[in-house]
Amino acid sequence: MAEPSVTPSSFAALRRLRAGSGRTRFRSRSQGTVTAIDTDGRTVWVAQAATRGDHSAIALVDAAALEIPKDADITDPAVLGVAIGKALKQLNLKPGAVIMGVPRTKLVLRPLTVPTIEDVRELASVVHLQVAKDLPFRNEDAVIDFTVRDDSVGQHPTMEPGAVVAEGVATVPPSKMEVLVAVVQRDVVSFCERVAEAAGVKLAALGLRASANARCVEASRMAQGGETVAFVSLGFCEVHIDVIGRDALLFSRGTTVKSDVENRSSETGIGAAPLSKESRPLTVPQEPQGSTTVGAVDSDSFVDHVCIEVVRSLHSYAGLFPNSPVARILVSGAGDREETVALALSRRFHVPCDVFDASTLPELPAGSVRHARGAVGAIGLALGGADASGLPFNFLDPKKPAVERNLVRRRVIIGVAVAAALLMILVVVRVKMVNQRMAVFRGVQLELAEAEKKRPIYLKMRRQAATVNEWLKGERDWLEHYAYLSAVLPPCEDLFVSSLTISGQGAIRLSVQARSGEILSKLDKQLRAAGYEVKPLAITPGNDRFGYDFRSTVELIVPDKMKFDIATVRASARPPDDSSLEPGALKGGRP
Repeated sequence: MAEPSVTPSSFAALRRLRAGSGRTRFRSRSQGTVTAIDTDGRTVWVAQAATRGDHSAIALVDAAALEIPKDADITDPAVLGVAIGKALKQLNLKPGAVIMGVPRTKLVLRPLTVPTIEDVRELASVVHLQVAKDLPFRNEDAVIDFTVRDDSVGQHPTMEPGAVVAEGVATVPPSKMEVLVAVVQRDVVSFCERVAEAAGVKLAALGLRASANARCVEASRMAQGGETVAFVSLGFCEVHIDVIGRDALLFSRGTTVKSDVENRSSETGIGAAPLSKESRPLTVPQEPQGSTTVGAVDSDSFVDHVCIEVVRSLHSYAGLFPNSPVARILVSGAGDREETVALALSRRFHVPCDVFDASTLPELPAGSVRHARGAVGAIGLALGGADASGLPFNFLDPKKPAVERNLVRRRVIIGVAVAAALLMILVVVRVKMVNQRMAVFRGVQLELAEAEKKRPIYLKMRRQAATVNEWLKGERDWLEHYAYLSAVLPPCEDLFVSSLTISGQGAIRLSVQARSGEILSKLDKQLRAAGYEVKPLAITPGNDRFGYDFRSTVELIVPDKMKFDIATVRASARPPDDSSLEPGALKGGRP
């Protein structure tokens, strides 16, 4: 890009930035030929440029159709990258490092007026600080790059009082400078990197397609005498309107065309400024009635919508730069409607409207002229990459803010201080919690010692409680049956019970000893008369020193409907010589 004429005292930083000082730029001298790739949805455009002496020249321009299946997702970087790789093979090209461009519809573009700062890193810090306030997405997801713009092409609406005006052209005071900032999301950069990877090429730089269009217009010399030119680029699914003045990008607006009737505009950044009352937009004359040519043009819905977008864009531009009107409109594209669009625009605006003539590009190979009209973006990217100053925008290597001095040391000190504070807080909290727990522990120890003294009492109570609970869990009150059997059984002089057990099925099992078999025979009748169901008795004779020589096991089943009243029965009287209840009587044996 040609060096603008600016005041040395006001724009010393401008020359250094454009010369590439203070940052690493994509250069072509060490790589030979620079290859740029651009796509418009169905075609891939390839341009190669090389450095010849002190300038860059186009070495090759070619194009190939993208072979994408109908059911494939073109938004998938792998699908698009594979298609680009196949197209490069068809063109017999094996580029090493390539340059791609981001379309206007994928980024935010806006101008900023900042103090004149010679250090590009400090300037980047100011730019990042101002742009971050108005981004429509998170600052962490943004890739920000900028270029210093020559202010002699016009006056920004936010210009401070005191600007110097010479020959109808306003300039920013020496203490101020204008930069053009481009912001793209990291997902877009990642998408381009994955496309290049799938295509089998190395992405060396990622520029701005609008800036590349400005570089191509500069190389073509179609902007006579430094006039301001509106460049309308017609693609397969997108239309871009770029305003270029003094070989610099002033304004850019992109439109994605969904169909011949519908389209969607991207009006963020520099293209989103509304018209103000003080603005001086271009005059859009009404068409004379009865004009058959205009009627033929208006019949094409695509042409109509392109004209509407151009009108909107130029109105917005006129509101931003009222002192630098558009003097010429150029229409570019690889289709067959460029001349129709140029004719329609010439009817709407009182400025010359021409189709971009690719043959005006210097040193353009003869076989590349037919593809040059559609490869304007690729040509501009290749020329910018081959220039000594490099690309104005490179989203792979944007200008980064300066790192604050002693930032690492400050972070270490802050980290140590925070760690020490956290450690002190942790120690205090730990001591307090340990003291609380120790107090609880001592209280529990006292309770445990007191409970240990009462351990025998607790064990005895638990056994007694277990016994009572077992009786309570039963379906019947077996203690009442025990008392009832004591009343209905024969007196102890004739029979006594050696054991009484309750089975799991609720049966009462009695082991009895009697003085005679007749007593056991009567026992069966007595128990049945008392309401029990008695299994047949098996009498076993034996020899007992107390005279109870007959033994038997009696199994009683308690009927569900059995009812008795203990108060109506009376147990046999105790023998006069009964000493079973006296202390120590049970230790000696049977009474």
